[in-house]
Amino acid sequence: MNKPILFLILTLMSSPALAKGEISRTPFEFATTLTFESQILKQSRSVNIYLPIGYKENGQQSFPVIYLLDGSKDEDFIHIAGLVQFANFPWLKMLPQSIVVGITNQDRKHDFTTVSNNALDKRDLPTHGGAKPFIRFLGEELQPLIESHYRTNDTRTIIGQSLGGLLASEILYHHTELFNHYVIISPSLWWDDESLLAREFTPTSIPKSVYIGVGKEGELMERVAKQLHDKVSEKLKDKAQLEFAYFEQLDHGDTLHLAVYDAFKKINYK
Repeated sequence: MNKPILFLILTLMSSPALAKGEISRTPFEFATTLTFESQILKQSRSVNIYLPIGYKENGQQSFPVIYLLDGSKDEDFIHIAGLVQFANFPWLKMLPQSIVVGITNQDRKHDFTTVSNNALDKRDLPTHGGAKPFIRFLGEELQPLIESHYRTNDTRTIIGQSLGGLLASEILYHHTELFNHYVIISPSLWWDDESLLAREFTPTSIPKSVYIGVGKEGELMERVAKQLHDKVSEKLKDKAQLEFAYFEQLDHGDTLHLAVYDAFKKINYK
C-alpha cells in the first residue's frame, strides 16, 4: 500500500470521533463588574466582584470582604481571586469563604500616592498626590456600596503591592479602622524621601493582623519593608497578629502571589 495513504488511514483510525451536530458554548462566569459614579473622585469607577462558591445558596450567611488594590482583570484580580477560591476548598479551609473586590485602576500613580516634595518623584510621577481623596472614596463610597449590595460581615482585608502597598501603609497609619487585616507586599515606602516611615505610628484603631512581605528587591525595598514591620510592632506587639516574610527566591515582579498565599495560611480570621 502507498505509504501516504497508509499514514492517512492510521491517523484517522487513531483520532477521536468528530463531534456531531452543534457545539454548545456557555460563558464561564467568574466575576461581575460594577460601574458607578464616584462623587468624591468625580469620575466613573469600576470594581470586579468575586463571590465565593455557595454564596447564592447560603442566603442567610454573611461573608468577609477582601479589597484588592490593582484589581483590574489584566492586573491582579484573577490570580488573587483564584487564590481565595483555592484557599476556600473544604479540605484546606485556609481562610473563610470571602468576597473579593478588585478595585480597577484609572491612574494608580495618582490614587496611591500622597503629595511628594521629592524632585524625582514629581518628575517620574507627575500626576501623583491623590491618596487622600482615594482613601475617602474607599471608606465613604466603596465600602458602603459593597455592604449594601452584598451580604457582608464586619471583617475587611486590604491587599496592596508596590504603590498599592504604599497606600495600604498610609491607611494603616492614619485610617486604621477601615480594615481589620492588612496584607502589605513590597511597599514603595521610599516615596517622598520615606516620609511615612519618619512619622510616629499612631493607629486610629487596633487591627487584627498586619502581614508584611518583600522579595529579594534590593537594599532599599527590603530595608523599608522591615522598618515598617518594626515600627508597627512597637505599637501593636501583643495586641495584633504581626507577620513578616522575606522571599529570597522572588523579586519585585513575582512576590505578590506567593506572599498572599503565605498570608492566607498565617492570618487568623477567627
